[in-house]
Amino acid sequence: MTTGTAPGPRTPAWQRRRRSAARFWRQYRTQRAGLVGLAALALFALVALTAPLTVGSGVTGVTDAPGSPLEAPSGEFPLGTDRFGRNLLGLVVWGARVSLLVGLLAAVLSVVIGTVVGITAGHFRGAYATVLMRITDWFLVMPALVLAIALATVMSRSLGTVILAIGVTSWPTTARLVRAQTLAVESRPYIERAKALGGGHWHVMTRHVLPNVMPLVLAQTTLMISSSVLAEATLAFLGLGDPTVISWGGLLQDAREAGAVSSGDWWYLVPPGIAIAVVALAFTLCGRAVESVLNPRLGVAR
Repeated sequence: MTTGTAPGPRTPAWQRRRRSAARFWRQYRTQRAGLVGLAALALFALVALTAPLTVGSGVTGVTDAPGSPLEAPSGEFPLGTDRFGRNLLGLVVWGARVSLLVGLLAAVLSVVIGTVVGITAGHFRGAYATVLMRITDWFLVMPALVLAIALATVMSRSLGTVILAIGVTSWPTTARLVRAQTLAVESRPYIERAKALGGGHWHVMTRHVLPNVMPLVLAQTTLMISSSVLAEATLAFLGLGDPTVISWGGLLQDAREAGAVSSGDWWYLVPPGIAIAVVALAFTLCGRAVESVLNPRLGVAR
């Protein structure tokens, strides 16, 4: 007589997923550029999460700034001060929280919209798919940044507006990729068997199509975060971000307003600019590594 509980019906599925995750990590570790990008992202995430402990929320205040306006880097202020006398090192650290959060949420929103549009257009086809694809083509033709600027201009200046503006204008590429993958999946014989056994539209899309397109969605999300971080910095630099929060793009916009370029105050411009470039590069390296792991033919082609 055996004791203990019998394994549930989902146990084999969870075991397969754990094995797949372990296999993915083993293959990802062979991508040196991906490991460098992952290490850089882990460092930035740690800096952003610990910002309230390391620099404190008081670093953003302008009434009790510890230094004089536009001080050059020194022992007291390693990155100098801004036009209000605030410590730029603390501002860059605090700005990582907003820039990374906006980039992540905007990318998730974009990928979710693109995934829903791509799967439904690939599954239902007909007039419904035609209308969706024509809308997608219109968004592809129109510059995403111009549309984002237009949305951010007519709506209130807040982080939610920035996230919405980036997310609803950058999904067409994901939709196209997911639709192509959906058409390939639904041409396989087991989809016909699932339909013959009574599987409805929801069952086919969620139980068969979605798991097969998830690797593509994961890679696309990683790449989209990089674009979203750059887009947030651009909107903030143009003065369309939330003026009440500190972000890397907002710091660049403050530096422009303070005349840092003409006056040669390089320390006001370089740190946030380097932070944006490094984060965007790190996400791109991780995204390319994920693509190479999920589709080995890409690694051979490169």
